[in-house]
Amino acid sequence: MRLAILLLPCLLSAQVVRTADPIKRGMKLTDIPRTVKVAENVYTYEDYHSGAEKFTTTNMFVVTNDGVFLADAQGSPEQTQGLVDAIHKITPKPIKVVIIASDHGDHTGGNSVLPPGITYYIHPNSKAILEGQARGWKPPADIKLVSDKETIHLGGVEFQVLFLGRAHTGGDLSVYLPKQKILFLSETYLNRVFPAMRSAYPSEWLKALDRAEKIDANLYIAGHGFTEDAAVSKEELHEYHKALKYVIDEATRLYQAGVPVDQAVKQANWGEYGSWTLAGSQGPIAVRKVYEELSGKLH
Repeated sequence: MRLAILLLPCLLSAQVVRTADPIKRGMKLTDIPRTVKVAENVYTYEDYHSGAEKFTTTNMFVVTNDGVFLADAQGSPEQTQGLVDAIHKITPKPIKVVIIASDHGDHTGGNSVLPPGITYYIHPNSKAILEGQARGWKPPADIKLVSDKETIHLGGVEFQVLFLGRAHTGGDLSVYLPKQKILFLSETYLNRVFPAMRSAYPSEWLKALDRAEKIDANLYIAGHGFTEDAAVSKEELHEYHKALKYVIDEATRLYQAGVPVDQAVKQANWGEYGSWTLAGSQGPIAVRKVYEELSGKLH
């Protein structure tokens, strides 16, 4: 597998196309997977999410004096092995800490190939989801729980693992590097990917994004979509916040007008967000989830 390593300042120009689609962005499909250096010893790794529409699942890893800190993995053993290989291309140091920032299979499905000796962290809600699934990766018995905030020090680097509230899932975690002012948001932030609500909490997701935008960060990293430079990442996080609110407001409008949900999924007008990756498949799911919340059935 080809493992490209790119420096963030060289990735983008003022003319960057704001999209999650690699072709529209001016890339070749073979440009992915890739490793992106975003700061000294801080990297993202991007590989394709499975499915017909091409967009990336993005992880963050940090190389410290005592080992590697990893936030999220990929969706299959083969892809996660690619992530491990990419880390080993940067450093021979072992992976010491892994944050399960999202419990979804596209972030945990390959965890079985992660090496031994890792300390895992997870939100209790995500732990329950993974333990209850019929198949897939199960959390180890000694996994550490993060219900609100956990500060981890590894090799002289401070990491703050944060629960900003239920959002894309019931247990989304984020990772903040206060010295570098970098915030990895995992699936709380989907860069130019239509808000995916299969297991979401719509109004709480908005509040989580409110909290994220108030954190003193210069660079925001999404769990899906490309790694951006600092200025673009701030703009895109704010744009995603606007997109989520627009989707919720549109579904709410239809609900309050008494439109049955089966008709609402056909009538919803997503405006400019209708061109975003996954809009066709995720729009109807979003309508149904907002209806579920408004009718008091979402707990």
